[in-house]
Amino acid sequence: MKADWLELSTRDGLMRVYRVRPADPITPRAAVMVLQEAFGVNDHIRDVTHRVAAEGYLALAPELFHRTGGGAVDYTDRDTAMALIDALSPEEITTDIHAVLDHLDEHEHIPPQRCASIGFCFGGRAAVTAATSTPELGATVAFYGPGVVAGPHAVLDRLANITGAVLMIVGDQDPTIPAAHRDQIRAAADSAGVDLRLEVFPGAGHAFHCDARPTLYRADAAAKAWQMTMSLLADTIGSAS
Repeated sequence: MKADWLELSTRDGLMRVYRVRPADPITPRAAVMVLQEAFGVNDHIRDVTHRVAAEGYLALAPELFHRTGGGAVDYTDRDTAMALIDALSPEEITTDIHAVLDHLDEHEHIPPQRCASIGFCFGGRAAVTAATSTPELGATVAFYGPGVVAGPHAVLDRLANITGAVLMIVGDQDPTIPAAHRDQIRAAADSAGVDLRLEVFPGAGHAFHCDARPTLYRADAAAKAWQMTMSLLADTIGSAS
């Protein structure tokens, strides 16, 4: 696989994107955007981007914090991470996702219908946010994305705009996405006819897929969630080959 950084123009300036091309197929037919946790496009998110590419997809991780300098935040520096999230509006997230999709369509000849997003934590909510304003997007996977129902960036009232399939992955011990919020998301999706698959993992908490944080990581749940994710991608944007 070949990894590099590219720069894309947005209305708010240049945004760096970590890109990994699969070894096979040489010309991938589908692409996946990997949306960062609150801690930026760090070693873990770049590793996940490689995992996506290993499945045969063109994988790209945009630096959503580019307006405030980009880069990564240490896992122990939660205050900085939260401040960066608070500074980023749903409209700016949408701007960044559209910049990636436009690049893929124009330069890689991969239309939005053959693209998906996979987001983690803050990136999970960002993935849902992008899906509400990008109806042509093929699929969305949100790993434990808080803030969909309540808070300054809530998008529950926009779920009806989603046309692609959505997989939401949540641990039942995650305090940031309580059962009441899950019920509201299900109800809103059912009312709007959205193809939502909300999978709850018993005994798992927030960030259970992040093997860079051993105290939170749950290997069995992470493996099952990844298998579900790849299955959704194959069913929606198609297999990579």
